[in-house]
Amino acid sequence: MAAVRIFVSLLVGLGAYYFYNQETLSTDIVQGKRVLVTGSSTGIGEQIAYEFARMGAHLILTARREKQLKEVAQKCLELGASSARHIVSDMNNLTSAHNLIEETSNKLGSLDYLVLNHVGGSGKFGPFQGDMEAVISSLTVNFLSYVQLTTSALTMLQESKGSIIVISSLAGRIGAPFALSYSAAKFALEGFYSSLRRELHLRQINLSVTVAVLGYIDTDSALSTVGDKMTMTASSKEMCAQEVVRAGILRHREVFYPYWSLKPLILLRDWVPDLMERLLDTFYNLENIL
Repeated sequence: MAAVRIFVSLLVGLGAYYFYNQETLSTDIVQGKRVLVTGSSTGIGEQIAYEFARMGAHLILTARREKQLKEVAQKCLELGASSARHIVSDMNNLTSAHNLIEETSNKLGSLDYLVLNHVGGSGKFGPFQGDMEAVISSLTVNFLSYVQLTTSALTMLQESKGSIIVISSLAGRIGAPFALSYSAAKFALEGFYSSLRRELHLRQINLSVTVAVLGYIDTDSALSTVGDKMTMTASSKEMCAQEVVRAGILRHREVFYPYWSLKPLILLRDWVPDLMERLLDTFYNLENIL
């Protein structure tokens, strides 16, 4: 009972914090700013690009599929972007990631927002079979390329006093069965970027790092991969993008979406771990996984 009372008190506190923390956002803050969004041909990255476009940003969009990138860039212009260009890049190749930043610098002159959203790797959703190639592939795309992009862009971002927005996942906080390689990469992201944020603060460098901890979102990729394997309902990618962009612009340390689904689970992990694990077990449709 004591644990339950503590947990209820924490939820009340979270509610007060959540509504108190809804700061007013002026779109003028972003007008004319230079933004790179990775993985922006579809899904959350596409929607993030549209959010920045509505605020009048200069956009560089990147992914592997040029046709889709061109279509997203055109829509960004229609929504009000100051400019919108695309660069085809493969995040499985760290040299390609570095060259992307060089091209972005050539096209925009500098960078104000680096949005790291892409996802990939050769691993599949399902029981772990000891496939080391899948682990290496996932870590390369979902972690090492993020670090490479950040490293290559760090000087520009420091000069502009800019922001890094990192798309993470609940899988990077509590672990995700049947997605071990992906979960490992997200844990690595959380460790690297929380450490980087702290180091920048200690060195008094005005560069913000926002980590977005996301749940199950209704992107085409997620629905096609795990749509029949999850019992929970996917949340809106449009609303997700709005919350992520807002948090990044306001330079928040982290953002949770959907907030009321994820934040209590993370608290349960610390206070009532057995209950949290039982709740998570209900998310999976094992008949379609095993």
